[in-house]
Amino acid sequence: MPEIASGFPRAWVEFIDPDNDEQIIRADLTWLTSRWQCIFGGGCGGIDATRPDAGCCTHGAHFADADDRDRVQRWAAELGPDDWQHHATSRRGGIVDRDEDGAEKTRVLDGACIFFNDRDFAGGYGCALHHLAQRRDVSFVATKPDVCWQLPLRRDYDWREERDGSRLLVITLTEYTRGGWGEGGHDFDWYCSSNTEAHTAVEPVYRSGQAEIVALIGERAAAELTGLCEAHEQSQRERAARRLPLLTVHPATRAAPGA
Repeated sequence: MPEIASGFPRAWVEFIDPDNDEQIIRADLTWLTSRWQCIFGGGCGGIDATRPDAGCCTHGAHFADADDRDRVQRWAAELGPDDWQHHATSRRGGIVDRDEDGAEKTRVLDGACIFFNDRDFAGGYGCALHHLAQRRDVSFVATKPDVCWQLPLRRDYDWREERDGSRLLVITLTEYTRGGWGEGGHDFDWYCSSNTEAHTAVEPVYRSGQAEIVALIGERAAAELTGLCEAHEQSQRERAARRLPLLTVHPATRAAPGA
């Protein structure tokens, strides 16, 4: 399994949120400049070996809050039977279920999220909400549950106490590793973020995932972060030209086929 274990060196950057001087953006440059890309339908092993074709859709998607649930339900109402394999089932029982702790999530049918279309479905293989976004020429950030469009970016919040007694909210943007899922993440049969098979993109994550980053930290912060990522890449190129070690390149990117 060509998956890199966690714990390798990472480069981080911090800056004050341009929209709120009481917030700090803390970003993982190693992840954001990596060449990860989603390989669903083209080499993805799936987190459950019994449904590899379903990618990471096998457990359904937990809703972040009621707004997330309601937004997805509004978009789901625009899907028809030609777009969505489980359209009829959704009309009978809805799209929402609850896990063992009572948290709301999308229903799971036949080992995958209710929005998942099988390969032989004429309306298109994969997420019906993803295809809807493509047809409407909007970002899938608008149509899919928060957890689905955020992955494999992870946003965390923490409070930092300064010596003068002030408190700053630290918003961390990093890789959603197996550990980010809790204990269950280590039970996945396959996982992409640190897997060399998925680090084959032409563009770095901070460019390919720009819409997601804007949604997570805002336009002005995303623009500043882009500049910092570009500066980091330039620094790495200069180190390479001088034959100095590049310790903070994501090891899965460095070890990827054709890297």
